[in-house]
Amino acid sequence: MAEIGFYHLTRTALPEALARLLDRTLQTGQRALVLCPDEARMKALDTALWACAEPAWLPHGTPADGDPDLQPVWLDTRPEPANGARFLFLVDGADTDRGGDFQRVFDLFDGNDPDRVAAARDRWRAGRAGGHTLTYWKQGPRGWEKGA
Repeated sequence: MAEIGFYHLTRTALPEALARLLDRTLQTGQRALVLCPDEARMKALDTALWACAEPAWLPHGTPADGDPDLQPVWLDTRPEPANGARFLFLVDGADTDRGGDFQRVFDLFDGNDPDRVAAARDRWRAGRAGGHTLTYWKQGPRGWEKGA
């Protein structure tokens, strides 16, 4: 069973929040797979992560770059941890039934979009029914705040 954290974005855009969470992941010595819903979003996130101010440099790659084993962060549209990732980041509604293959799953969703919030609630219910350990995080004035 995976530990699934739901990250309710209310204060920053996805690229900024994702970059900071990925930086923390790398600081713990873990590798990450960022699962994108489609090629267009994957390309946009790839570009945005290179341009993020914090962290100043976030090493990552996509299938277009090749060599996944050299990439600590891998962006893809397939839920295959080609880089050996144990942490999975779900963005923009991307979902997979393979979350249990990972140690931790980070489900980031836009709290300003009612459809995305409703979809995240559905994923929460599915995760609970699947026996996973669930946590809820919401952006607050000082960063991520754990909810009840």
